[in-house]
Amino acid sequence: MGETKRILIVDDSRTIAMLLEKVLAGSSFVVAGHAKTGEEAIQLYRDLKPDLVTMDIVLPGINGIETIQQILAYDPQAKVVVVSSVGGTHQTVVQALEAGARNIITKPFDAEKVLQVLQRVASP
Repeated sequence: MGETKRILIVDDSRTIAMLLEKVLAGSSFVVAGHAKTGEEAIQLYRDLKPDLVTMDIVLPGINGIETIQQILAYDPQAKVVVVSSVGGTHQTVVQALEAGARNIITKPFDAEKVLQVLQRVASP
């Protein structure tokens, strides 16, 4: 199975965070923390040093794109996967990838696809 990877979930929706936690249960991923704002995500990233971050784009305060940029400015090796309902809009996808996101998962998400994408991104 390999080593356990720690994930920081960034989403202002508790429901989505819980759905992601459910998807990750029993996998090689463990939820290290949950941030509801971009500012909180940056602080938790520094405190927890997770292996991976799932990032919503629409957040209170600074948005997900800016949060990705700040996390990568702090740690250029950070692995961020966008999980967002606005992932389908071309401009947002381009902005997220330009900001440094490794992949995009659109809501509503398929559990199998989420695990596949996260495992691919988490691999060295």
